[in-house]
Amino acid sequence: MSDNYQPRNPYAPNYGARPAGNYGAPYGQAPYAPSSAPAAPSAPASGYPGGYNNGANYTSNSDNKKSSPGWGGVMALSLTTALVASGITAGSMYYAGGTEEARPAITSTSTVSANNQGNTKLVTTQGQTPDWQKVAENVSSSVVYIRAKHSEGGASGSGVVIDKQGHIITNNHVVTGATALYAQLKDGRIYELELTGTDPANDLAVVKIKNAPSDLTVAQIGSSKDLKVGQGVMAIGAPLGLSSTATTGIISALDRPVVTKGESSDDSSGSSANQRVYTNAIQVDAAINPGNSGGPLFDSQGRVIGINSSIATLSSSSSSGGARSGNIGIGFAIPIDLANKVAQQLIKDRKATHAYLGVSLEDGGATVNGETRAGAKITKVGSGTPAANAGLREGDVILAVDGHAVGESAALMGYVRQFSAGDQVKFTVARGSNKMEVTVKLVERPDDK
Repeated sequence: MSDNYQPRNPYAPNYGARPAGNYGAPYGQAPYAPSSAPAAPSAPASGYPGGYNNGANYTSNSDNKKSSPGWGGVMALSLTTALVASGITAGSMYYAGGTEEARPAITSTSTVSANNQGNTKLVTTQGQTPDWQKVAENVSSSVVYIRAKHSEGGASGSGVVIDKQGHIITNNHVVTGATALYAQLKDGRIYELELTGTDPANDLAVVKIKNAPSDLTVAQIGSSKDLKVGQGVMAIGAPLGLSSTATTGIISALDRPVVTKGESSDDSSGSSANQRVYTNAIQVDAAINPGNSGGPLFDSQGRVIGINSSIATLSSSSSSGGARSGNIGIGFAIPIDLANKVAQQLIKDRKATHAYLGVSLEDGGATVNGETRAGAKITKVGSGTPAANAGLREGDVILAVDGHAVGESAALMGYVRQFSAGDQVKFTVARGSNKMEVTVKLVERPDDK
């Protein structure tokens, strides 16, 4: 599927301007300075590499990054998204017609072993109130603080341990470009990490602890298919370098289409990647800030249901540039069903594969039976692609995927990325004034082979 679509839809709600941000621009908030900042931890005798701030004060760690302006000269505000690794930001976020109620889950017929070796204790909720104190007590040791050393400074993020061998799920933008990677456990022990594989298309990566300890705490992997808006969640990570920070909230929306501009990197197949990341994300109001990237989102029983990856921020337009606020209660997590599928592929093959439809899209809409609906309009169908083989045509407007409403092209791309090659997917299509169902058998994306 082509990334070339026009992110404006007259049929969809208008959430404000969508500036095309530049990945790598500094996170535009004032330095974080608590009244009593904790001292930076002492380096171990082995010599932990420096080159970046690992204390509480949040600053841009790269000398060649431009400073963001303050709040002076604010002219207009608009929603943008920032990937939430400390010292790293993202481009635009595009909202589409993501629902705010529970929907049937996207299901892939291609299964990948969960390989769940979790040894954390699950929490039984008494009544309607989650016992977040018990959840934090049980699961926080499975969360690590990741520090990435770069040639010009460094960055930090979070991750979650998923097996006894020391594999950790995190975000691609946390680890990309690092010359060395380290994980700090909750008890303060620091271990060097090796990169297992990355998937820039989904902003996911797996790293592995070298010489993992035998007493490693492994998270319980849950499922994202039965989540509901309003259920409680807990995010644990290292926002602004403050490790083992837990915040709680609720799921605000499901299948929220989020588009960020990916990091320039060499992916696991050795090819250069600088692509947009499309995610039909879990939207939460739990506080998420720079440094939370790659950290887990837990349910009230202590099971991982998502990987925190980005936040919405308020961008101000001025002649000198745009400043961004910090957490405003709109954060996004990659559903764990997708994240775990990718992680197991990376562990097994050191690369991930992606489902492929074979169309170019733009935002559009169609009127069928007197109802006008937003959708993803096909502008081009590639010859010999799954879309062509199924009879999809230029001008068709895709309204739903397996019963999930498609508000715009970003939503369709997010759904397709949840499937696997070989899956048969039912598309609800408007062709002229007629509505029809078209079943497409997806294949592996050609550049994955």
